[in-house]
Amino acid sequence: MVVIGRDADETGETVDLGHFRAADGSHGARVALDCEFPHAGLVVGKRGYGKSYTLGVVAEGLARARGVAPVVVDPLGVFTTLASGTVPATVVSEPRVSPGTLPPRAWCGLLGLAPDSAAGAVLWQVASGAETLAAMRRELEDLECSAVARRTVRNHLALAESWDVFAPAGLDAAALATGEVTVLDLAGAPTTAMNAVVRAVATALYEARVVGSVARLPWLLCDEAHVFFDGVAAPALRTLLTRGRQPGVSLLAATQRPGALPDVAVSQADLLVAHRLTDRGDLAALDRARPAYAAESLTAGLPTRPGDVTVVDDTAEAVHAVRVRERDTPHGGASPRAGAVETRRRGAGNLK
Repeated sequence: MVVIGRDADETGETVDLGHFRAADGSHGARVALDCEFPHAGLVVGKRGYGKSYTLGVVAEGLARARGVAPVVVDPLGVFTTLASGTVPATVVSEPRVSPGTLPPRAWCGLLGLAPDSAAGAVLWQVASGAETLAAMRRELEDLECSAVARRTVRNHLALAESWDVFAPAGLDAAALATGEVTVLDLAGAPTTAMNAVVRAVATALYEARVVGSVARLPWLLCDEAHVFFDGVAAPALRTLLTRGRQPGVSLLAATQRPGALPDVAVSQADLLVAHRLTDRGDLAALDRARPAYAAESLTAGLPTRPGDVTVVDDTAEAVHAVRVRERDTPHGGASPRAGAVETRRRGAGNLK
């Protein structure tokens, strides 16, 4: 078995990814991904070619590995099937985080108030040091400010409360670093609310490893990553990309729109798993940040069949053609089919 992502003389925990893919499509030797060491990874591919499926395969493997703590950000509700019983997994429905985990600037961005505006300055003050929304409201009523600014901030805090993603005792790193896959089911939440959860979770995992309060190495698997790199979660994700290796925090981001990601998300990836892509902007994004040894493979050589991937391993400076294995748990991201719907009997329900 070949392990992608580490030097040939290194050993340790791995994730079963699949098989090498021969030119005729046949299977070659088995292929695994390294999870003994931290990584910054990117999974890309157009809709319907297996991007989320591959993320699920990695999540399954991480759940069975020792010493890691996989956390899956699930904005579409397609990873809840990981908790089917065949792998150790927990689904957190309607995950909540403590308001105090978000810095004041993040609150301004979250609620769309410019920090240098009157209302933004008030929000900045009430968010400084407050651990709950109730504490922020109390601070607001005691603060000397204009009636207009007070009313604006009050209304925006009410909006944040309506998202139902904040709680005094929200998710912390210890609750996430159990060794099971923790699926954060964010389906149906507003984009801004999802960003708040991801910002808080990514920050908590990073800071916990910096101070050594959790022993396992966290892996944050983030589907639809372009949604979060374009919101208030972006600074925390950038931190994992650029500084996560030293404390041992990995980020595996998946997206069908690599062109919508900042260049750092591609350039910092030491593992790149590429499904089929056809959009010129997305191909150009990979081309801009590609390593020299992978130039042809990331443009003209991308696979065309669902489940086939091109894997760029920057550790070994190598490119591999791989067929992703079948999942052990059901895949919740498959597209529904009209033909699977039971057809009504002819004439039933006809208007008269």
